[in-house]
Amino acid sequence: MIKIGAHMAITKGFSKVPEDSFNIGANTFQIFVHSPRVWAVTPIKPNDDVQFKENLKKYCIDPQDILVHSGYLINLASPKDDMWEKSINSMINEMQLCSQLGIKYFNVHPGSHLGEGEEFGINRIAKALDTIFKKTSPDTTVLLENTAQKGGNIGYSFEQLGKIIKTVQNNSRLGITYDTCHGFDSYYDIRTKDGVRKLISEIEDSMGFDRLRMMHLNDSKFDLGAGKDRHEFIGKGFIGIEGFRTFLSFDEIRKIPLLLETPGNDADHANDIMTVKSLL
Repeated sequence: MIKIGAHMAITKGFSKVPEDSFNIGANTFQIFVHSPRVWAVTPIKPNDDVQFKENLKKYCIDPQDILVHSGYLINLASPKDDMWEKSINSMINEMQLCSQLGIKYFNVHPGSHLGEGEEFGINRIAKALDTIFKKTSPDTTVLLENTAQKGGNIGYSFEQLGKIIKTVQNNSRLGITYDTCHGFDSYYDIRTKDGVRKLISEIEDSMGFDRLRMMHLNDSKFDLGAGKDRHEFIGKGFIGIEGFRTFLSFDEIRKIPLLLETPGNDADHANDIMTVKSLL
């Protein structure tokens, strides 16, 4: 059975998310553990984590299919020491909440070198992750998300992601999330079978395909290689219905949990989930 869900709000508490996901036809989901636009991490309310785990069982959602997305301010590649240290501390705090909720996977954008260059950025990210892994539970796996090719972003190619993984000392705790919109921004064309085969081959050659643990399933508001990072409803963008039909025709892709980060509310996500299921 395909695993599919969407990014869900935690405004009503963590314990409500499993039910809300079930109600839109999902059997997994992605969440933030606090507001992604601030540094401050709010503790989980008493018993909310316990009820969250009970509701996962009630709605038959496997915690290993769930993803926590990091806050937006984190930049592990930053050359600014204060920003870099804040990013490390914030990620440690977020991962501790992830562990408290019993969620295995934590997603983070590798970061931007802010003009200092790719080699600097990769080494900076690896050093940050070495520090973070010493201060967090070994039960939590960090997934590096591929980025749109723009500015000083690190991670728009699998070669870059592979270099980060190889540089980190305890890299058994590292995997990747593939975002279809970001990949499309960076010239990974999944609309053709040859394009999907090239994608799978590059992942295998750069780090091993087993490192791919999660999928952000997003259409793109802009055409191939635009580098804009603007998500669109499934089938309404430049990847399109037939593009996703091709992409999802591969067994290697269908076995990965699919998480929508498309625009809109729960009703919109329910429509996208129905669209994806219709393609299968």
